[in-house]
Amino acid sequence: MRPRVSVLIPAHNEAGYIGACLEAVFASDPLPRGMTGEVLVLANGCTDETAALARSCKPAPGWTLEVLELPEGGKLRALTAGDAAARGDILIYLDADVTVSPALIAQLAEALADGAPRYASGRPQVAPARSAVTRAYARLWTRLPFFTRGVPGFGVFAMNRSGRERWGDWPDIIADDTFARLHFAPAERVQVAAGYSWPMVEGFRNLVRVRRRQNAGVAEVAARYPQLLRNDDKPPAGGGAVLKLLAADPAGFLVYGSVALAVKSPLYASHSRWTRGR
Repeated sequence: MRPRVSVLIPAHNEAGYIGACLEAVFASDPLPRGMTGEVLVLANGCTDETAALARSCKPAPGWTLEVLELPEGGKLRALTAGDAAARGDILIYLDADVTVSPALIAQLAEALADGAPRYASGRPQVAPARSAVTRAYARLWTRLPFFTRGVPGFGVFAMNRSGRERWGDWPDIIADDTFARLHFAPAERVQVAAGYSWPMVEGFRNLVRVRRRQNAGVAEVAARYPQLLRNDDKPPAGGGAVLKLLAADPAGFLVYGSVALAVKSPLYASHSRWTRGR
């Protein structure tokens, strides 16, 4: 039986995370209406045990697992290769360091099952951080309108084939999640109730580097694909909202603001387009 759901996991040297990621997927609730699923681990340019560890995972009933080893690194090339290999008509793109809740995959499949072009994600939860700086930053960040409204889709996003047909191969860009999300009008995006755990990088320097990369990714999409900005529904932060954030969490506000200022400093510049900070 051809699978209805394809979960694509791009992975570059993710030996420390891929096992937990796959275990969570295979512990998911049953897919709706007798659907079956496949998982494609897109091991790109790995020099560690990511591929071997992925192959050692046992799929749950109703699921298959395939590991595609790609010689060159590059998340976007891996996604293009994964799309070509995927057999499902519901595509779920999952970062290898994300842990899904049991209900998420089934709820995404249900939300996209009717075939109308649509984009979906779950409710993100920042994983517990080790450093006080990251905990403070995360507290403030999770209060921002981008996080609390709409369907941001970082770490996990999904669409059906009719939605995926809105563009060809994935372009060589930084912000694949932003690029995908903005191909859908706000009314075409669905946030399901189930959540997922997404890790934030640890420490001030790593937060600055990743924030710099995120900003560059958004600016790159705006410069190369300005027509997509008509679908951007991120509300501006007015003065009243900023004061409320400051009053609610002064320490978090200080850390978040310090990171935002440090992004502009050459002391934290990176020559790499891909910065994980771990």
